[in-house]
Amino acid sequence: MARLARRDVVDPAVIQVMNCSNRCVRRAFLCGDDPVTGKSFEYRRGWIRRRMEFLSSIFGIDCLTYAILSNHFHVVLRSRPDVVKSWSDAEVARRWLKLHPKRRTWDGHPEEPNEAEMSQIVNDPARLAKLRERLSDISWWMGDLAENIARRSNSEENCSGRFWQGRFDCQQLLDEASLLVCSMYSDLNPIRAAIAETPETSDYTGAKDRIDDLTARSDRDRLSDHAWERAGTGRHSGWMSPIEIDEIQDPSGPDLDTTGRRASNKGFLALSATDYLQLLDWTGRSIRADKRGSIPAHLAPILSRIGLETDRWIEVVTRFGKLFKRAAGSAESLAAEAERRGVRWLQGPGGRLLSPGAS
Repeated sequence: MARLARRDVVDPAVIQVMNCSNRCVRRAFLCGDDPVTGKSFEYRRGWIRRRMEFLSSIFGIDCLTYAILSNHFHVVLRSRPDVVKSWSDAEVARRWLKLHPKRRTWDGHPEEPNEAEMSQIVNDPARLAKLRERLSDISWWMGDLAENIARRSNSEENCSGRFWQGRFDCQQLLDEASLLVCSMYSDLNPIRAAIAETPETSDYTGAKDRIDDLTARSDRDRLSDHAWERAGTGRHSGWMSPIEIDEIQDPSGPDLDTTGRRASNKGFLALSATDYLQLLDWTGRSIRADKRGSIPAHLAPILSRIGLETDRWIEVVTRFGKLFKRAAGSAESLAAEAERRGVRWLQGPGGRLLSPGAS
């Protein structure tokens, strides 16, 4: 039986967490060194990261983490229709015109939209409603990123045609356990690909951005990791969502960001940035080592709290992309999501089809 179509998975009207990826179609690498021509495209990683950061400042979508490799990239996104709903009509128009400007500066950057341009959108209720929906649509976020990089790369190489293999792949993450595994899977991509030894040397990953900012901190005596992440002041990682979420202390509702760099201040895991990076470091070293050993005692409670088996941790992280297809989660969460969508099944672990109530 065919898996669910993307349009049946991505729903901009509800909050969803998605693991997305896209792969370059050409022999020449998206980034890195082309072994045939000897030309380096390493700088294109910067193109992708800067575009991700720009899109995070425009859309009502949180970027949780990412990884950019030689011929593909991964990004974990959370749609926030609740954030977009809180924006005024003028704010929706302003953000859309920053993304698709009527005018540009001499060096190609978007001009700040004027009142007349914004009024054309604000005074058209049907168009305004459509744009408000698009600003929380992960498909539009990914489409804009792919189009921008393809257009720039084709122009640079003086050629035309398909740059990406196709539309992006995506998996819905249905619970905290699947989100933790997927985030680790994404951040450890350079280590699994044998192009980096440790997270702190894994360039162009969300983990590396966080490590660089945490290392440079001078306010550890005044701010906890949680408060520091929420402030969004990290030079490299401040545009991404904080890792830690505190259901008791954090504000309810959209929890809007005030820096203009991201959609919200909402975290996504019930563990601190330090705990996350310690677990990531141990997992990365275990993947690279000949003998994995047992998980350290101080890290085991992190997995137990989230409901993951410590003895299968490395296997689940390294095989995440093969274990899950359109959606990832426990049998219970997959069955609940299938019921919410009104379908009989979702493709789950190992390609098994799960129906509501299946064991």
